[in-house]
Amino acid sequence: MVKKSLAFVLLTLVLGFAACDTIQTSITSLTPKREYRNKDGLYQVEAALNSRQQTLRWDTVKASVMVGDEFYPMRTTALMTNRWETLVPVPPGATVLTYRFKFDFEYNVFGGAPKADSKLSPVYKLQIMDR
Repeated sequence: MVKKSLAFVLLTLVLGFAACDTIQTSITSLTPKREYRNKDGLYQVEAALNSRQQTLRWDTVKASVMVGDEFYPMRTTALMTNRWETLVPVPPGATVLTYRFKFDFEYNVFGGAPKADSKLSPVYKLQIMDR
């Protein structure tokens, strides 16, 4: 009985730690869902990276926007430590921009060199409307 209880407690702890890892870091799109078409064809997309992962090395975070198989590097926004932005080109006839955010970063590990990891956002869509 004690062995079964101990096994159950250990399994619960392992699953709990695995679940915590998935919710420690999240990506939030700050881009509107709709924009009016503009003459230069560039649209600003923004994202926030939120994390409770204490080992994350914020100075190593590199953000980019994925549009199809193209990557557009992002830069941090002024006065904010967890927000990134960039301009993404949209062809003149397009009515929807489908994109994802990708964050690459390093995190500290106990007794070793930092390790690399990345986080990919869900797919977002920006609707381009004519005036």
